[in-house]
Amino acid sequence: MMAKAKKSQSPLPKLVQYALENVPHEVTTFPADMRDAEEIAARLNLPPGQLFKTLVVIRPNKGKPILVMIPADRQLDLKKVATAVSEKKLTMASHAEAEAITRLQVGGISALALLNKGFDIYIDDSAQAYPQIYVSGGQRGLDVKVGVTDLLRITGARPIPAT
Repeated sequence: MMAKAKKSQSPLPKLVQYALENVPHEVTTFPADMRDAEEIAARLNLPPGQLFKTLVVIRPNKGKPILVMIPADRQLDLKKVATAVSEKKLTMASHAEAEAITRLQVGGISALALLNKGFDIYIDDSAQAYPQIYVSGGQRGLDVKVGVTDLLRITGARPIPAT
């Protein structure tokens, strides 16, 4: 007979555990050296549109960057995002910039780990086609399956056309 797993045994970073407290979710793991979101979706046997990657977008001269969650199989459309967030122009953060800004490794950047850090958080409106999606669990090799309505409530993410 197996003992019930304690919360502390979750592989998720503490901030993510805290964000997901009392929220139904499922942790999935994959090799931490896998970076390509489409490959990860294939490994987890998911449609790539249900696995979301979190991208860091920089505003010109305007403080905190933006986090945008988009499906694994799509490219971010900076013009659409700029229009949706009332900016003239946005740029993608380089890997080094994204890591410096979030203090998380690329592949492990998660809106769930960055709550209350002042980021404006957005999600591609295609997420609303699914009851649950997979997002980064805050470190490479960890994804979390969570209800879209829960994710929006927890992160304050606003659905926008982003791809």
